[in-house]
Amino acid sequence: MNKDLNVYDNALQLIGNTPLIKLNSITADFDGEFLAKVEAFNPGHSSKDRIALHIIEEAERTGVLKPGDTIIETTSGNTGFSIAMVSIIKGYECILAVSSKSSPDKIDALKAMGAKVYVCPANVSADDSRSYYSVAKRLHEETKGSVYINQYFNELNIDAHYLSTGPEVWSQTKGEITHLIACSGTGGTISGTARFLKEQNPEIKVIGIDAYGSVIQKYHQTREFDATEIYPYRIEGLGKNLIPTATDFDAIDEFVKVSDEEAAHSAREIATTEGLFVGYTSGAAIQGVKQLAAQGEFTKDSKVVIIFPDHGSRYMSKVFSDKWMSDQGFFDSQNEEAVATIEYIK
Repeated sequence: MNKDLNVYDNALQLIGNTPLIKLNSITADFDGEFLAKVEAFNPGHSSKDRIALHIIEEAERTGVLKPGDTIIETTSGNTGFSIAMVSIIKGYECILAVSSKSSPDKIDALKAMGAKVYVCPANVSADDSRSYYSVAKRLHEETKGSVYINQYFNELNIDAHYLSTGPEVWSQTKGEITHLIACSGTGGTISGTARFLKEQNPEIKVIGIDAYGSVIQKYHQTREFDATEIYPYRIEGLGKNLIPTATDFDAIDEFVKVSDEEAAHSAREIATTEGLFVGYTSGAAIQGVKQLAAQGEFTKDSKVVIIFPDHGSRYMSKVFSDKWMSDQGFFDSQNEEAVATIEYIK
């Protein structure tokens, strides 16, 4: 950074140090204080900027990644955007295998960032040749001079948050945090942050948010993979049909499952109550908080940090689309948000 002019050399220098913002309305009826770690303030609009930069720079440092190489990754969209952004600035080619469950907004954003995108069917097993895991591996094998990030099975995913998100939360709360609430997909965000925080204070309770249709919560409870837990669900970047080694299950105290519908409404509610335009996974996080509050998890002395990992702009054709919400059957007598708030003057 050019400090004389207060100018950043590039967007990568803006990654991290995201704000902690007090929630005032959506949690008003709950005991405790609730603070959102809003990762949409990263230049790539999600927490995935942290792992993209850390993993790529570590690959450069160790000589695994060389000038002119191609970076390949499996993504539900946000990691892919972050990798594409870092690749542009550092001069690498970028190839991404994306789940068809990813919103069209995410896929279009990846194309806009210059990535070559392969859209793969979502509702197939992880070892199916068409899955985005298998396609990324095949592309890596076929592409000379390529590096596969492999975020689900890369310990550096955890390290990125251990070195950045965890210390930031501890400093921002002056060590007063009592609970960490975070969604778990690859598990890197919650695991790395939790590892750091529990080193400072083992009494901090770490609660992961999982989706119905995912195997993560059951595996945490039993340490056994149960394929009968798997069925299609709509939330992106949350839960899994495999067990990522980038999840440190020992650092997480418990998991709470949330539904597609309630997470979608909660994402919209964050926007209309707090003025924070965050994504579907952020909605899942606050939905988990609602359920925990109803169970009496928090007291007046609780200081709860909730990681909001994504930005609402990635979901304009999904949770922020009245048509999509209606098509999913998410509007009923209790949720009448489909009532038009736009009037066209003729």
